[in-house]
Amino acid sequence: MSTVDLAGADFERTVTENELVLVDFWASWCGPCRQFAPVYDQASTQHEDVVFAKVDTEAEQQLAGAAQITSIPTLMAFKKGHLVYREAGALPPQGLEQLITALKELDVDAAIAAQKAAEDGDGNGAPA
Repeated sequence: MSTVDLAGADFERTVTENELVLVDFWASWCGPCRQFAPVYDQASTQHEDVVFAKVDTEAEQQLAGAAQITSIPTLMAFKKGHLVYREAGALPPQGLEQLITALKELDVDAAIAAQKAAEDGDGNGAPA
C-alpha cells in the first residue's frame, strides 16, 4: 500500500476504522521532512497491513493545530483508535522498522487496562 493524504474530514475516521495507522505531519519546505519521505514511502510498500498517512501541515493548518504539531516532521501512531506514539524528528529506515515492529506487537487493550488499573489505585479496577 502506498501512503494516503489525510485531510481534517478523513482523520478521525481513518485512525478509528483501521487497526494500525501511522501519520506523518510534514511540509514541503521542511528539509528533514523531505529526507524522511522516501523512508516512509518505502516502509508503506513493505507493510501492507498498516495505513501510512501523510498530513501536509501547510494545507491542513487546522488539523495540525488540533494535533498540537509544533515541530515537523512529527510521526504519530494510532492503534485501535488510540494514540500510542508521538515523536518529532525524522527516523532512519531501521528506526522506523523497529517502531513498526513494536507497534504491531503492542497489546493496546492490555496497556489501556493496566493504565486504568493504575489510575484506580489498587490494580483490580475498583476505586481505592
